[in-house]
Amino acid sequence: MRNASDIIRTVSRHTLAYMLFSISELFRHYDEFDPLDLLIVHAVLNANVIHVMNNPALDEKFSSIHAVEPDVIKQGVSRAALSRFLSLPLETVRRRVTGLKRRKILAETKAGLIVTEQNAFRFGNNHELQKTNMLLLTKLLRDLRRAGISGPDDLRASKGATSAKKAR
Repeated sequence: MRNASDIIRTVSRHTLAYMLFSISELFRHYDEFDPLDLLIVHAVLNANVIHVMNNPALDEKFSSIHAVEPDVIKQGVSRAALSRFLSLPLETVRRRVTGLKRRKILAETKAGLIVTEQNAFRFGNNHELQKTNMLLLTKLLRDLRRAGISGPDDLRASKGATSAKKAR
């Protein structure tokens, strides 16, 4: 019978591998960027669309690979919030943001920083990376299923309880 500690270790190993493969692909695709700048860009992207992901209607509206969230609906983020979220010194974030704004990747709005819809590097709309992410996510889910984790309920249940449920 698997205990909770075994499940935590298994999930941790597999999700860490997923994150590292994802980051590696990101760095490989955008090799002209410093990794810290990529981290900042993607933290801003995430902050810009959190409200979209939390709203089922907006999430569906912008779910197509060809749909890009327009700048006007993006939720801005402050440099201070980025600094806290990424555990980076505020001055580092300020300096990096200045460079990213100069490259027209980030823009300043009344609400804070956004990744511009029309950025030349296609951040937030890179179909190649989106497809690669689907492959990596598929692998993660397959690996977790192979380890006996089919869904969120398996994260709390012991393996014996899960097997008993399936047998019913």
